[in-house]
Amino acid sequence: MRILTRYVLREYLVPLAYCLIGFLGIYILFELFDSFNRLLEARPPLTTVVSFFAGYVSPYLEWLIPAALMLAALYTMWNFCRHSEITAMRANGIGFAAIVRPMLAVAAVMAAAVAGINEFYAPGAAEHARALRDARFKPVSATVRHNVNYINQTGGRVWRVASMNLDNPRLLEGVRLSLDRPDGSRLVDITCRKAEYLDGQWWLFYPQYQYFDELSAPCPNPAPALANLVIRAMPDFTETPRDFLLMNKAWEYYTMRDMLHHLKTHPHLDPREVASKRYDIHARLVAPLSCLIITLFAIPAGVATGRQSVFVGVILAVAMFFGFYASSLGCMVLAKNALLPPLLGAWLPNLLFLGAGGTLFFRQR
Repeated sequence: MRILTRYVLREYLVPLAYCLIGFLGIYILFELFDSFNRLLEARPPLTTVVSFFAGYVSPYLEWLIPAALMLAALYTMWNFCRHSEITAMRANGIGFAAIVRPMLAVAAVMAAAVAGINEFYAPGAAEHARALRDARFKPVSATVRHNVNYINQTGGRVWRVASMNLDNPRLLEGVRLSLDRPDGSRLVDITCRKAEYLDGQWWLFYPQYQYFDELSAPCPNPAPALANLVIRAMPDFTETPRDFLLMNKAWEYYTMRDMLHHLKTHPHLDPREVASKRYDIHARLVAPLSCLIITLFAIPAGVATGRQSVFVGVILAVAMFFGFYASSLGCMVLAKNALLPPLLGAWLPNLLFLGAGGTLFFRQR
């Protein structure tokens, strides 16, 4: 690693760490005020407290990290200009892009971290944090849900489950299945003591059948041999245990893969609901890009503070920061009400401000 790269990284990472710790501390402090009495009553282990606050703050990182990157970039560039270091570097033939490349690399790493957190950590951790708080920080035991219904619209199947353990969704107790023909008429009702997901398919234990004709009148079993089977495999069923868990999960705790799967398996949703959910998918996809966008316009704003006054660049960067999120919020409202295509609503503010930040950056070069 070059000496210049190490120096810029050190000057940038220190204020970045301070900003991140400060923002996280503020969020944790506000939540601590609300949860302090519950924590005193329950006296949970330290690991439980840490997991709660980590889960609580994880959904907000997609906003806190860009804000920290902006302030750190402003301070670093202003500090370089205040000591005439930018001038000295440029005088020695070092290009502006080479100077700020480590900062952009950090922003790219943070963008990748935001993408990973949003998809693989935040949904489950935030849901667990809410469950801990609802349980007043006492151990959250296995949750059993009763009377769970799941409709597979594409497969024409309706599941009615008497009880399901959320910690083991592969086993369903007291199952009644209704299978429909392509024209929507009832084909058969199957009741069984339990259904278990083994080797990638559902197995029905002690199934009993009631078939119906095209007029929905009960009729004899067309396959009497099946009625004698104690266990029957259902390889044509496309449902997975994850589908039953998602039926009991709030939308904000879905991963992006779950969101896509939900839209695929529910093709008959209301158009406005489809637009809202599609916007959420695109917004989750584009969220990490804000780390690079905000860093791009914060770097030249920081250089301007060194040449003029401290407040000029800060005001410019803060104005663009709030303008970026205000335009994103406005497009979100339009997209969720089906007044703007979801893809355009999520990507338009990011592309516009990416262009603006790129223009400011290359003008500084």
